[in-house]
Formats: sequence, structure tokens, C-alpha cells
Amino acid sequence: MRSDAIKKGIERAPHRSLLRACGVGEEDFEKPFIGVANSFCEIVPGHVHLRELAAVVKDAIRAAGGVPFEFNTIAVDDGIAMGHLGMKYSLPSRELIADSVETMAMAHRFDGMVCIPNCDKIVPGMLMAAMRVNIPTIFVSGGPMAAGRSESGEALDLISVFEGVGQLSAGKITEEKLKEIEIKSCPTCGSCAGLFTANSMNCLMEALGMALPGNGTALALSAERQELAKRAGRQILELVKRDLKPRDIVTEASVDNALALDAAMGGSTNTVLHTLAIASEAGLSYSLERLEGVMARTPTLCKIAPASRYHMEDLRDAGGVSAVLKELSRGEGLLALEEMTVTGQTLGRNIAAAAVADPEVIRPLSSPYSASGGLAVLFGNLAPDGAVVKTGAVDPDVRRHRGPAVIFESEEEACAGILRGKVKKGDVVVIRYEGPKGGPGMQEMLAPTASVVGRGLGKDVALITDGRFSGGTRGLCIGHICPEAADGGPIALLREGDMITVDLDTRRLDVELGEEELARRRAALPPFEPRIRSGYLRRYATMVGPASGGAILAARP
Repeated sequence: MRSDAIKKGIERAPHRSLLRACGVGEEDFEKPFIGVANSFCEIVPGHVHLRELAAVVKDAIRAAGGVPFEFNTIAVDDGIAMGHLGMKYSLPSRELIADSVETMAMAHRFDGMVCIPNCDKIVPGMLMAAMRVNIPTIFVSGGPMAAGRSESGEALDLISVFEGVGQLSAGKITEEKLKEIEIKSCPTCGSCAGLFTANSMNCLMEALGMALPGNGTALALSAERQELAKRAGRQILELVKRDLKPRDIVTEASVDNALALDAAMGGSTNTVLHTLAIASEAGLSYSLERLEGVMARTPTLCKIAPASRYHMEDLRDAGGVSAVLKELSRGEGLLALEEMTVTGQTLGRNIAAAAVADPEVIRPLSSPYSASGGLAVLFGNLAPDGAVVKTGAVDPDVRRHRGPAVIFESEEEACAGILRGKVKKGDVVVIRYEGPKGGPGMQEMLAPTASVVGRGLGKDVALITDGRFSGGTRGLCIGHICPEAADGGPIALLREGDMITVDLDTRRLDVELGEEELARRRAALPPFEPRIRSGYLRRYATMVGPASGGAILAARP
């Protein structure tokens, strides 16, 4: 066993002495050592219950003949970090999580690992670490919260609160109504109730093969979630016995499967960023062009909040991720069904018995919302290296938008400008210098996009940025523009009033300027001045790569 390096032989007597101090018994030295990476913390609703879930996992590991060792990682709540300096730390926290899990697994020579994440950056951070250490690993997430309910019975979630702020600023609701929405939108612990980044990633792990069926949709406070944790604790011992490792499971074909599910469900644009990073850590060369090919050929079968009134519990009741995958499997070439998963079976075997229970929530392949996926990659003279849009959350009547640029140099400036009425019908909101290097940290833009929708401009305004969006964003919002402004990308060259065109059908994002004018502006562009000059964010900005490669850390020249 890998753990023999810390427990076998005369020279390891000091190591065993220390392990005995941790409660390891004589008979335990013959058993597999299993790391339990837990992201429990008390300020993230998706994570406050993970201590109890970890206890279930550990009990199952012991019963199956292993020795569990729990350790913790940090977790940033994007909703609480939103709209202030804290959001700049959200994406960078992914790298800290990956580094810390890698460090614990390598330093202590675990034979296998169970990862217990739930929210936005924690899932991909742990997955990136799993690819690096490449020991048998299984994921069991904390699960989504139930949707809230207003007095009138309307389904509510966190995005309802953000959009309520915009509605109040436009005089559409009262402060009393906003208070009701605030109190009722997040009724339990768990990841937020819609198909935002956390739940998108937790669903994708089923298709990727790194989590058991049900991981994406079993509610946080449910017997189903408890049973899932027990199964994960038992199954990790089987994976260790078979030596089935993450890089045996995560291949180009399984990444295709995960992205096909993402396209069919219209998941968060952040999944693109994280999937590229995970693929890179797995040693795969996975391009935006290949990703766009998957998105283009995969039909949209679901519209979950923020794209509709349906929430994760509705998707669960309709058959869950397995039912979506089963429906996709009916199409030629949409899924690679022979890919291995942590069940020890292929994806095709995992979904063989699945069925759609509600065709309103999961549409049949013969009657999709659209013939292509709910995400798309755009290119053009404003995005030579690509940009991403959640087409599934765009009004179906909006396929093209042309309008003048209204420019903001930061998210904070944009929030203030939108709420005071600077943005008008027909405009293209430009938020720049919010990329991985420029922000730094590529903070999410949920507040400005929610304010646009709340003020009634969701169908009439486009928003483009080198930053990124929350999975809860809806409307014609294009993010991840590469190269970013801090790297001198074309978005840095825009001026107030420049005419910009977004065309979803042709997958184009362009400004109506010739190459000569762009070259003149580029020559006059002043050098980028970093916003933060100390601490972790300073170091992060000097090392982070572009969003088109997953915004992973690599020393810049």
C-alpha cells in the first residue's frame, strides 16, 4: 500500500508512534489509510452541515475496512463575498484548495481519498488536486438546498434577492417586499437551489465519472444524501483495491461527457473555466474549440433556475442527472458511454435504468429547447481567444444585439452606474480590468447583471466583460473575454459609444472598428498598473494564466 511509506518497517517506528497518538490501533497498520478532505466551515450555507456528512463517510470507511483521517480546506461563499473586495479572493481560493489537498495527500501518503466539497471553487479545487496526486478518489458533495417560497407560493432563491435589489432601485417593489424575499429565499443549508456554479459542478462530476449517481441533485438535508455518503465511504475501499485512479477516469472523452451534460442543462459559464483547469491538471490538451464543438452538437434539454422556475429539487424529481444523460444517450455521438466511473462501472451501465419522470423539466431529445447547448463560445475582434455566454439563460427572442458601449473600469463602478440609471435600453455595458490578472481574481458579476434584470432591461441590454459571472446570471451576458484588458486585449481599447455587436447564431463578438484604428489605440494604451500590490492577490496576479486556459497558475514571463 502507498501508506506503507509511513507505517511499515523498523525505520518507521517514529511515524507509527505519532500515528498511535492520533488513535491508530495496532490492527489499523494493516489497513488502507483514507484521507477525508472536508470543506466544512460555519459561514458558508453549502458547508455548515459537512461535519455531520463527514462523520457518515468515516463510519462507512471504518466498516469497510479502512482507516479514515479527516482534514479540512478553506471555503469562500461567493454570495457573501459578492460586491466588495472579498470577491477578488474567490477564484484564487481554488488554487489554495488544490494546493492544500495535494499537500495533505502527498505528505501523509494516503492510499485513497474521499473529497467532500459543495460550493463554487471548492469542487474544482479538490478535483484539480485529485488529478495531481492521482490516488483512488471519490467525491460526495453536500447537496443543494430546497427552494424558498414567498407568501404567494412563488419559488425563490438567492438570485431572487439580488434581482430584488434592482427592482427596489427601479421602484418596482417596496422595502417590505425585499425583506420578505431576503428572509424566505434561502430556507436551509446546502448549495443555492438553482443551477448555479456549485450545483452545475456537482452535476458534472456524475458525467465526468468522479461521483456516484445522485451527487448533483440529492438535497442537502435528505436521507438520500446520507445514503450517498455511506456508499462513497464504502466504495473508496473498492477503488483502492482495484487501484482505479482519477486519471483512469478523467479522459478527453469523459470531459466531453461532462460538457455535454453542461450544454444539455444550461449550466454555469464558470464550468468552462473550471473544466479547462481540471483537464489541464489531468494532463489533457483540451481546447476551447473542442469545447465549442461539444456545445454546438448537444441540444438543450433543461432550463433550471435562473433560466426558469424549476429548481434542483424539480430536476431530482424528474429523474436527476442520470435521466438527462439517458436522454442524451439516445442521440448518435453525444456521449461516450464506455468511459469508466467511480462506481467501477461504465457511464452507460450507471444510467441504464434511468428514466425521465417529468418531460416538462427534462425534455425529450426529439423536442429540445434548442438544437445546440445552453452554453456557447464566441470569437471575434473583441475576443480573439474566445469568450463565453450562457445562451440557455438568454431570452429566446434575443439572438443578436447591436449597441453603443457604456464603459466601466470595475465591477463597483458598474454597480453604481447601473443603479443610478446610466445604462439605457439598447446599450452594451462593458466592464473591464476584471480578468484573472486585472481584477485581480476575475470576480463574479452577479450584482450588476441582477441589477440590469431587476431594472427591467434584461432583454434590451448586453453586458460584456473580461471578468466572469455567477451561475445565477441571466440575460445577454458575455464573460471570460480573452485576451483580458490587463494583457492589452481589444476590450481595453474600447471607448464610450463604440458600436458593439453580439451575434449568438454566428458565435461572434465584434466592435465596429478597423484593424488600423485598433492598432492606433493599442499603441497609445498606457501600461497596466496593478490594483493590489501586496499579499496573496499580488502573487496570484503575477502567476495566473488566461481564462481561455482555465486561469491556472503558471509563472508569467
